[in-house]
Amino acid sequence: MELTALPVAFEVTSIIVLVAIMIIDLLIVLRRPHVPSLKESSLWVAFYVSLALIFALLMLLIGDTEHAGQFLAGWLTEYSLSIDNLFVFVIIMARFAVPPKLQQEVLMIGIIIAIILRGIFILLGAQLIENFSWIFYIFGAFLLYTAYKQAFQSDESGDEATDNFFIRSIKKRVATTDEYHGAKLRVSIDGRKVFTPMLIVFLAIGSTDLLFALDSIPAIFGITESPFIVFTANIFALMGLRQLYFMLGGLLERLVYLHYGIAFILAFIGVKLVSHAMHVNELPFINGGQPILWAPEIGTFQSLGVIIGAMAVATIASLIKSGHDERKKKLENADS
Repeated sequence: MELTALPVAFEVTSIIVLVAIMIIDLLIVLRRPHVPSLKESSLWVAFYVSLALIFALLMLLIGDTEHAGQFLAGWLTEYSLSIDNLFVFVIIMARFAVPPKLQQEVLMIGIIIAIILRGIFILLGAQLIENFSWIFYIFGAFLLYTAYKQAFQSDESGDEATDNFFIRSIKKRVATTDEYHGAKLRVSIDGRKVFTPMLIVFLAIGSTDLLFALDSIPAIFGITESPFIVFTANIFALMGLRQLYFMLGGLLERLVYLHYGIAFILAFIGVKLVSHAMHVNELPFINGGQPILWAPEIGTFQSLGVIIGAMAVATIASLIKSGHDERKKKLENADS
């Protein structure tokens, strides 16, 4: 469905306010580095989720139901992918033994890198879509491939993030200390300037963000073609991610089926993109360059229902299995 343009003043004001909130969040971390309590983290997550829902309401009032629906579907898709991102962050923090007090700063820098990278990919994606309608075929095929990897090769992502060629090359060529010196990237030891492990951590986080941006941007362009909605959905998905990391804590390990839910969402959007590409087909070797009108068009609210349903099923199934495994372990311990 073709969207009517939102008022420019609303779009500009929204971006200014969101950037200001992110800057304030960063300043809070820098001025008071600490490990947030469960209560503090929960309140911040609730605040950011409420902010996203209020923004969806504004989209409904200023735009229409299609604007609000596309934002909600995009935000939920990006939020689910961001939670998946947290699994890799946990592995990075553990692999490089990042002190708990420094993890907030690492996460905040990681989120800033993610915003910059996604902003770049959004601009590139919007230009490609505007000029080359066949790019939907590529986006769709890429998401189907990503869904397959997510479902059947998910355990490798953490190892790739901390032991890829780029990270290994940096370790070999750059002198680093064995200990952290606060959040400093470089210190002087015995008159010699050396980097701290924080440099490797930031590079690992950044390379991970790059991989997730490659997945997330085609996914949300399968929901909406509006660069404004794509950008704001990404910002809202990343806001509060730091607090969500501390709130979930060990719960992340219990979401054993989450990657299947995400894989299903990616596969669904991949099929939706291919179907849309068939409707706007211009490739001469496919149906003589004519649109394929029998391909199903999947609406925004159908997508929203599938996304919510997939995440709900994956989460509930994960918690049921984790609870069953815990009871089984207790019984085995009692018998022994």
